[in-house]
Amino acid sequence: MTSLDDYTKLWQLSELEELAETHTSTVYRAQRSDQTVVLKLLKNHAEEERRGVLALKHWDAQGAIVPLAYDDGAQLLEYAPGPDLVAHVTRGDDQQATEIISGVLNALHSHPVDHDLPLPSLRRWFRAMFLQAETDTDPQAALFKRAAHIAEKLLASPQNVVVLHGDVHHENVRHSPRGWLAIDPKGIIGERTYDCANTLCNPPNALDIVLNQDRILANARILADAIDTDLQRVLHFTFAYACLSASWTLEDAGDASATLEIARLIEPVLDS
Repeated sequence: MTSLDDYTKLWQLSELEELAETHTSTVYRAQRSDQTVVLKLLKNHAEEERRGVLALKHWDAQGAIVPLAYDDGAQLLEYAPGPDLVAHVTRGDDQQATEIISGVLNALHSHPVDHDLPLPSLRRWFRAMFLQAETDTDPQAALFKRAAHIAEKLLASPQNVVVLHGDVHHENVRHSPRGWLAIDPKGIIGERTYDCANTLCNPPNALDIVLNQDRILANARILADAIDTDLQRVLHFTFAYACLSASWTLEDAGDASATLEIARLIEPVLDS
């Protein structure tokens, strides 16, 4: 594995400051000539990071940060200093935040899909939820079974297939001198409506705002109008996504009550 010192020399970096330690990388802010950049030093189990940088390259600076250099061990990225959009929600500008996210999605999704990219399909992405629907015997099992049925229908008739971000939420959209930009994509290929879903389930530190059916419906309408799709399709994807997110949480023996509550709030307004 190439070391931090090796990448510092390779990419001529200085003034490194550690910003975060995640399960996939150690993230630094650094200087490269007169430019502030981000260095991600990847860990062995960082396949999502490696796929994500392919998505960033595909978007070619439209709606997302730019990858300046990368290999299997590290990524040098454009720095978006912030702020993110969480404060918009907590100070009462929730719908404005959704409008900003809508604009970012339209920029990301403006590029024609490249099926040759080694990115997972949306069907593969839903595997944990399909497994949960098959095996869950707890009281919420009916939610997972309905979500699996809905996901099957959505995946069988995809509309507007693009390279998806896969994790669009208020912390992953940050302001920069170029405007609002997405960071930290997962990199998936599938229907663009999926990228609306996570936004409606976030931010997690504002559940008093998020767990509200009127809020979900109002923001879903903003997203549906912005990406020119049917409101019900946004709601169906969000219901399925909430159950997918709950499946991942349950796999890790975590508390999935918040995402399951979002699914319960959406379920009564689904038209099928």
